[in-house]
Amino acid sequence: MPQETKADATALAQQNLEGWIPPMATDADIRTALEKAFDYRGDVTVTLKDGQSVEGYIFDRSAAGPALADCNVRLIPKAGGPKQAISYADIAALNFSGRDTAAGKSFQTWIKNYREKKAAGQTNIRIDPEKLD
Repeated sequence: MPQETKADATALAQQNLEGWIPPMATDADIRTALEKAFDYRGDVTVTLKDGQSVEGYIFDRSAAGPALADCNVRLIPKAGGPKQAISYADIAALNFSGRDTAAGKSFQTWIKNYREKKAAGQTNIRIDPEKLD
């Protein structure tokens, strides 16, 4: 049985984030949640302290500042329009609302599918990639 690699563990952790609403009680909670959102391959819903919310894909972040006001994420809104920069200090809640497009598409999954087909006696085995939505 092959050992789980760090990449496999990361893929599993990302897969489990779908639908997660992380705690945002402390600065550390906010920083951790936004790092995970940056690595997530799906849309997230960001609720701001003024009550507005925006759903989209977080494609960039600047998290090196000592205070939350010095850090921000950049998001491509799902509804369209220009990219938005959002200060960490303005974020009240985060929801991993979109489907993780990379979930279940690791190399280990590919190998598992290949072995199942081979064990079933299939020949000329081809494992085609799943269609993107």
